Parts: sequence; structure tokens; C-alpha cells
Amino acid sequence: MQDGSALAVSADEKTSGSREKGLNRVLEILEFLHTTQRAIGIGDLAKGVNAPRSTTYTLVRSLVDAGLLETAGDGNRVYFGKKLYLYGMDYVRGNDLLRRGRQEVDNLSRETGETSELCMLQSGRYTIVHSSPGTRPFRISSATGLQIPLPWTASGRLLLAGFEQARIEDMVSEDDLILPDGRRLLLSDFIADIEKAEATGYCVTSGLVDAYTKCLAAPVLSGPGKVEATMCLVVPIDTSEERTSSLIGLLRDRAARLSIAG
Repeated sequence: MQDGSALAVSADEKTSGSREKGLNRVLEILEFLHTTQRAIGIGDLAKGVNAPRSTTYTLVRSLVDAGLLETAGDGNRVYFGKKLYLYGMDYVRGNDLLRRGRQEVDNLSRETGETSELCMLQSGRYTIVHSSPGTRPFRISSATGLQIPLPWTASGRLLLAGFEQARIEDMVSEDDLILPDGRRLLLSDFIADIEKAEATGYCVTSGLVDAYTKCLAAPVLSGPGKVEATMCLVVPIDTSEERTSSLIGLLRDRAARLSIAG
């Protein structure tokens, strides 16, 4: 026969496990909305996170009541709420690198007329944390919050600089190596590109995400050899070598200034 203390411990463990499972569900909901980038119905949301509709409805209702989610359109769809935006602004104010990085990116875009970005590693993906559009009549699309497989980008090759090969292999899936146009990159070539980018202190890729642009990236360091972020420029693929070289020099200068300023 179990004594009362044993039963109490068992009940506490069940409660703790239930809360942990509920928290994981909430995180899955937020991540799914971030990935889909649009308001979505409860049924589709439940399918997306592989959870019972009733459980999803209960969690969503609590998140809406807390201001973390809001109903959209006809009231049957949900998306991020204003409170998450306010939390995000608090993060920007409290993160010195991000605050200064936003300023540097905006200044670089105004100075060059090109689309400029600040990028970081998030959940094993290249993530644009701030973007400033260029002044060209033909605007190059670049959305803040967008996550892209690391092998598709110049920044990805710098963000993985210094990583052991085994860790890189764990982070890069087979799907990550398939470009949008169907071409497949070799993992060995990607790793060689990482080593080259680390040695040269910058990276240039052409025609990977699309056939019309190339990306120039330089590392932002938080310590010797530690890449915390990248600054990059997205330019038309037919940009001259002379212009490209000039932009790389300017980009490296701004990234180094952002590194040193910390």
C-alpha cells in the first residue's frame, strides 16, 4: 500500500508533466504561426501542431485572453497579438547588438541604395532579424523574420564558421541542400564554402535563392572568431565586379564597426 506522501509525489509529477506538455503545445502553436506567416483557423492550426482540436481551442482561447494572440478576419482565425509585438520591442531595446545593428542596416541601405539585412542563427536556420529595402525601382523582396535553410545563403556560410563538421552535418538536412530551382548542393561543397568564408572574412553567393540576385555577407563578431550575426546586401546578379568589390569593402567596414562597438 502506498502512503500519502508517495501519492502526493505522484500527483505532483502528473501536474508538472501536464503543465510541461501544455507549455510545449503553446510553443508549437507560436512556432507554427511564425512559420506560416498568416492568420489560420483553429482546425488547420490543430492539424499543423498535431494536437486535438479541443486542446488547441482551449490553449488558443487562453492565449487570446492574455493578448498573445488575436482573432482575425471573420473571428475564426488567429494570429499574433499586440502584446507579442510589445515584448519584441522590449527585446530590441534590451539587446544592444540588435539595436545598433538595425541602425547600421538602415544607414547602409540609404548609402548604397541596395537591400540590406541583419541576420542571425535561429533554430538552425538563417533568420532575417532586420531588413531595409533599397531605393531601386525594382525592389528586392526581403522579409524580416524570414527563415531560410543555411546552405541557400551567403550568411549561412559565415554563421557556421568555426563549427565542427559533425555539428554542421546534424544541422543541415537533405531538404536543406535542395535549392528552390531543384538543384542539389553537395554537403562537402557547402562545408568547403564555410571554411573559405571563414578564411576570407566575407562571402558572396549568386543565384541560389533565385536566379536574379546575389548576396554579399560579412560577419559581426561578439568575440575572437565568434560570429554572432551577419550584415548582408542583396543585389542584382548582374552587378559589376567593380561595384561588387566596392560594396564588399563597405559591408565589411560596417560589420567590423558593429562588432567593435560592442
